[in-house]
Amino acid sequence: MKITSYRPEIIFLIITLLVSLGGFWHLFLGESANPEPHHFLHLITSLLWLSLILIQLMYITKRKFSLHRKIGLSIFIIAPLTVATVAYLSVHSASRALATGQPDILIVQNVMITLELGLVIFLAFLLMKSRLIHGNLLLASSLFFLGIALFFALMGFIPQLKIEGPDTFYRFGIAASTAKAICAGIGLVFFLKNWKIGWPWLLVPACFYMNDFINSKLYEYDKIQDLTAWVGSMSESMTFFITLIVFTLLLLMAWKINGRLKGFNINTSFKNR
Repeated sequence: MKITSYRPEIIFLIITLLVSLGGFWHLFLGESANPEPHHFLHLITSLLWLSLILIQLMYITKRKFSLHRKIGLSIFIIAPLTVATVAYLSVHSASRALATGQPDILIVQNVMITLELGLVIFLAFLLMKSRLIHGNLLLASSLFFLGIALFFALMGFIPQLKIEGPDTFYRFGIAASTAKAICAGIGLVFFLKNWKIGWPWLLVPACFYMNDFINSKLYEYDKIQDLTAWVGSMSESMTFFITLIVFTLLLLMAWKINGRLKGFNINTSFKNR
């Protein structure tokens, strides 16, 4: 394996980390900054997840496979914490909107990205026997974080996209479309880099556009308020802990399935018959 074989992915992860910090910048250091405990939790879990993927990739590049496996066990803690935090924030956002009597304009993206992030990580464990697909799924999961961070960074740092009242709410759409287009472009580049096993890089951007379609249909049938009310009525703490426990069990189940399949050879299986 060439040392430089994963250089584009490493550069991508470093950029994603920097953009993520930019996305949190105004929340923590802006003029009207007033971060709450869940914001710190979101920041910590997001950076931990992205840093873990980066560190693991660097260990693979340096062929330090033993350290890669040992550090990889921390995913059983970091991944459930990350997904549970996103689930918590989805309920919190809906609850806050519900308190004002308004629909949560980000409800579909919040809820769906929670489910999709969990699905992508779960698939990475379920398909762990194929190391390259496993790695691509974990790497591609960072596109979720990049897309969200870009959305907030664009509105925070580009004056033409800042929200300055109801008359400028259309800028949400511009920022979201720009972030999605950038993520789709990055996904396409990495897919073309190795198209045989690069499909996870297309899967994540496709989720953004699928969420848009779902969102448009819910608006068409006037169901956004109903969804906001349903999600907002949930207990934030219970949502966090239930998601944490269920997702940990799902990862352990996927790990056990791979343990049972380990060493399975289809040719040997047919010979034994």
